[in-house]
Amino acid sequence: MQVTVNGESTELADGCTALDLVRQLGLEGRRFAMEVNGEILSRSAHETHRLTPGDRVEVVHAVGGG
Repeated sequence: MQVTVNGESTELADGCTALDLVRQLGLEGRRFAMEVNGEILSRSAHETHRLTPGDRVEVVHAVGGG
């Protein structure tokens, strides 16, 4: 299925969860926020939230400095 991740068309397997996408992007263990179709998706929902064709996903990484 096709979804848009940070403005780019991305092919994912049917039934892919938000957690599957996190793993595909190599973000496990990192600090980030995920928004699906304009709504923040809590980290606790990543395992159960199934993405659907046409979803728009934005992933924002936390950046530390100092």
